[in-house]
Amino acid sequence: MSTTTALRGIGREIGDAASLGRAVDELLAGAEPALLALGEPTHGIRAFPLLRNELLAHLVERGYRSISLEIDAFAASVVDDYVTGGAGDPDEVLKTGFSHWFGHVPGNRELVEWLREHNAGRAPQDQVRFHGFDAPTETTSAPSPRRALTAVIDYLPPALRPASSHDLDALLGEDDDWTNEQAMYDAAASIGGSDRARALRIVADDLASALHRAAPVLQPADPAGYRLAAAYARTAVGLLRYHAAMAFAAPDRFGTLLSLRAEMMADNLLAMVDEERHRGPSLVFAHNVHLQRVPSTMQMGPEDATWGSAGALVALTLGERYVFVATDANPQAEPGTLQGELAAATTRRAFFPAPALRAALPASTGTGEPILPGHLPLSPAQVDGADAVIFVADTDGQRVEYWR
Repeated sequence: MSTTTALRGIGREIGDAASLGRAVDELLAGAEPALLALGEPTHGIRAFPLLRNELLAHLVERGYRSISLEIDAFAASVVDDYVTGGAGDPDEVLKTGFSHWFGHVPGNRELVEWLREHNAGRAPQDQVRFHGFDAPTETTSAPSPRRALTAVIDYLPPALRPASSHDLDALLGEDDDWTNEQAMYDAAASIGGSDRARALRIVADDLASALHRAAPVLQPADPAGYRLAAAYARTAVGLLRYHAAMAFAAPDRFGTLLSLRAEMMADNLLAMVDEERHRGPSLVFAHNVHLQRVPSTMQMGPEDATWGSAGALVALTLGERYVFVATDANPQAEPGTLQGELAAATTRRAFFPAPALRAALPASTGTGEPILPGHLPLSPAQVDGADAVIFVADTDGQRVEYWR
């Protein structure tokens, strides 16, 4: 039997929303994860966010009540307020509520519009909430921890504020000291190894501890406010770790930075799962490298960075309650590659259970070439880090320049 014939036998065509729903129902038969993750192989190609939107509509029928995207966890609150009935201009919501310029990615406007329409007139318990799970960082910079530290101090009653936090402004200095983009590639340009930064790590730890110790009193009185303060506390700690790593010129420096970002992502996802546990499961959508269980790799300048993704960290806690569906595309891939074999097995979209897919692939199967810069094609080994793979053949692979 040829590989193409074998793949057609195990794959399910999902050319429309109904067939996609049936394939997902089969995957989830007998179990309901707390978190279903859908990956994409690059950002900005229309087919993947639109697939996400179809999947979310089906999952909501199954009882899912939240979605999280690869955007700043704090900025996302702007979107959540709007889609749950708050006032606002849609264009401004897309601009300010989506970090990384993702408000311009095709499919995200449609997502926001669908959520607002779906939630209209529904009780809060039945509304679909919107979350972000990324740290407040950009590709080449990380912000000052000022906002996060200040938010925790303002939330804590004065009597509970640690003494180390009294000199916060002097330790922080100017925000421009922290946001120097040269620090991403030049450790000497980072403030993260300074005496001030080291002192701030003690402040952040003291604040996080004070907040945690006060939880029995503060959390029952103000659950939402406490959750937000806790998010700021762990973000302050994470950002200061990140800045410290930026200041350290190690051979695996980029891998360390990506792993620290992944740790913050994972903490945010687990916090969301905990928050939503009484309402229903959640869908998370991000790049495959942030969600897969196997080690993630990426070329960062001259360095091949390797790290454990947010999904890999979350899976350690959730176990079988974490399910990951990877996606890929390249209809013109060479024969003998994973992408070439999958393209030969479908003309539009197909859903492949990962164990059966891995078993059907010859040992010699390679990895196809990227269809554009930033596309990270799935390798056969990465199939082992997924529960299923969706291959999209009917896309031209063109990216919308969403960052303009």
